[in-house]
Amino acid sequence: MKQALLLVSFGTAALGAQSSITAVENALVAAAPDRAVFRAYTSPTIRRILARRGVEMPDLTTALETLAAQGYEDVALQPTHVIPGFEYDRIRAEAESFAPKFARLRLGTPLLWDVADVTELAEHAAQCWLPEEGALVLLGHGTEHRADLIYPALAGALRCAGADNALVGTVEGWPGFDGVLSMLRRGGWHRVCLRPLLLTAGEHARSDMAGEQPGSWKSRLEAEGFAVDCCLEGMGSDEAVQKMYCRHLRAIL
Repeated sequence: MKQALLLVSFGTAALGAQSSITAVENALVAAAPDRAVFRAYTSPTIRRILARRGVEMPDLTTALETLAAQGYEDVALQPTHVIPGFEYDRIRAEAESFAPKFARLRLGTPLLWDVADVTELAEHAAQCWLPEEGALVLLGHGTEHRADLIYPALAGALRCAGADNALVGTVEGWPGFDGVLSMLRRGGWHRVCLRPLLLTAGEHARSDMAGEQPGSWKSRLEAEGFAVDCCLEGMGSDEAVQKMYCRHLRAIL
C-alpha cells in the first residue's frame, strides 16, 4: 500500500519566516520516515504571493487530487495550524469529501487541540519563555470561531503552571489589546516582552505585534508608558512545539 504524509499549513509569505514551518515539517517527516511527503498551503493570498515569486504551492484540494492520481492509498494528513478554528474546519470537510478516494485517510489535530495540549504548552512557556523582568504577553491571531476559547484557557493554564507574569492576547479575538492592557496595569508591570503565539513570525508578528507604526501592540504599549521587548521567533522553531506536533501525527499513523 502506497503511503503518503501530507503536511498542510496556512503558510507565510514573509521572507525568513518560512524557517519555522520548515522546522515543524522536518520533525514530522522524521517521525514518518517511510512515507512520501507532500505539502499544501491553505491561504489563497499567500499562494498567490509565492506564485508571483516563482514558488508554486498547491492548495489542499490539488494536493489530495495529486495523491489519488498517483495511486497513494494510505494518507496521513497533518496540519501545522495552531488552533482548530475555521481553517481546520475547512481542512476536515475537505478530508471527509476525499476519504472515499483512499483506502485510509486520517486527519491529525492542530497544536492546541485539547486540555493536554494547552497544559503542555503552558508548562513549557513557564519554564522557557518567561522574561527576566516584567510580563510576558503571548500574542495569538484570534478568531470569531468558538476555538477562540483556547486563548483564555491557555492564560489559565499559565497561571496553574506558576507563570503569574504571563498573559495571552489576540490580534482579532479575545482577549484584545484593551483587556491585556488592563491586566498589565493591575499586575503593576512596567516592562513587557511580546512573543508570537503563532507558528511563524510572519506579518502579524512583524507588523501587528512589533511594527513601528502607531497601531502595533509595541507602539501602543510604549504610548502607555511600558518598556517593550519583542521576540520575533515563531513557535515552530521551538523543539518542544515540534514534539507536540509529532505526538499528534503519531496518533494517526
